[in-house]
Amino acid sequence: MHSPHGLHGRDLLLVMVIVLAWAGNFLTSAWALQEIPPFLFTAVRMGFLVLLLLPFLRLPPAGQWRRLAAVALLNGALHFGTSFWALHAAGNIASPAIVMQSYVPMATVLAWWFLGERFGWRTGLAVVVSFAGVMVLGFDPMVLAEPAALLVMLLSALLLAMGTVVMRGLKGVDMITQQGWTAVLALPALLGLSLALEPGGFDRLADASWVGWGGAAYSAVAASLLGHGLFYVLVQRHPVAQVTPWLLLTPVLAIGLGIAFYGDRPGLRLWIGGAMVLGGVLLIALRTLAKARSTVSTKPGV
Repeated sequence: MHSPHGLHGRDLLLVMVIVLAWAGNFLTSAWALQEIPPFLFTAVRMGFLVLLLLPFLRLPPAGQWRRLAAVALLNGALHFGTSFWALHAAGNIASPAIVMQSYVPMATVLAWWFLGERFGWRTGLAVVVSFAGVMVLGFDPMVLAEPAALLVMLLSALLLAMGTVVMRGLKGVDMITQQGWTAVLALPALLGLSLALEPGGFDRLADASWVGWGGAAYSAVAASLLGHGLFYVLVQRHPVAQVTPWLLLTPVLAIGLGIAFYGDRPGLRLWIGGAMVLGGVLLIALRTLAKARSTVSTKPGV
């Protein structure tokens, strides 16, 4: 049952664990990608998830297979594969961590276009501010050094937004089943992409140290199982819009980790653009929360 009072106490501690797990994933993955090519790294991550979740998998309802396969392709294979490609190519953690948040305004626009979900002028303004922030961020010298990485990260965010919209139609599929089948269905696609696009990748995997293998294991266990598992717990207790604003601490902490441990030196344009992106995402989340509360308050007997 959803709590109307927001996050506090134990639940606030849980969301901080999620933030730490997801921010740490940017750093550990960036290190691991120096040894393992991006699509193969993603395949190894999915392989770990298959091994861990296979004993707990249940068959989804018969009518959900096609939608689940689309989610696995969009989110599991293409989004993660391109996001790790962009993280490796960018040479920094800050810009990928921020730009990835643009999937929120993208999902808002896609839900309006394909699902007919309406939003007000304030949310529309937040979408515009977020996209303008990406443009400002793109002129930072650190980002201009590898402009292709920014474009691929935007593509990755779009794929995640598409997968998020498709995922809203999933019915009768719990978190373990969704994650497990996503890994099972995405793994062959990722191995095929690696064979086609990453010649010599399996030789590099064989030579990878504990940094590469450990990064893939962290990504599977901490980011996927722990992070997404706790997120699933929280959204059982609170509206998603109450949890989302707290998750914006993830890119903030990731930027800090990049500066402290990865040699990132963000410039003024990245700070301004990043603030615009995250500010727009925060406003979208707050407007969604306000709309949800308004809907609840107008129900009879509430």
